[in-house]
Amino acid sequence: MDTHSPDHDPAPELGLVDGLIQLSFILQAILGRLASQEGLSVTQLRMLAVLEDREIGMRALAGILELEKSSVTGLVDRAERRGLVQRVAVPGNRRAVHVTVTDSGRSIVRLVHDAVRTEIGHLADTLSERQQGSFRRCLETLIHHYVTRHAIPL
Repeated sequence: MDTHSPDHDPAPELGLVDGLIQLSFILQAILGRLASQEGLSVTQLRMLAVLEDREIGMRALAGILELEKSSVTGLVDRAERRGLVQRVAVPGNRRAVHVTVTDSGRSIVRLVHDAVRTEIGHLADTLSERQQGSFRRCLETLIHHYVTRHAIPL
């Protein structure tokens, strides 16, 4: 038996920041591949996921996605042409527009979400239940700190 195979080599010791960066790369690769299967970019998928359960204005959407309003306008334009989102006039304000996901867009979000949960779930299953609980609490702390500091609604 070859003891130098990748299955037997000890994992390289990573610092916390390097580990988070590498995990981010892995997660982005998974999201990118699954989004691409539906003809979407990761940013388009994020936009649809944000809109899945709410109707919001362009400025709020830009804030959540941490993009310039002009970039979000382009995202919405492309998604609207595909029938994934629609713009909705705001009663009493002729200039304001909200964006909402269509049934077709919601269907894609759910499909990709299920695939992402399955694939990332398999990755997380390599941790023991105790490790998963500890990791989940650490993630909640990091996420809460970031969204609070940057005033991003979840």
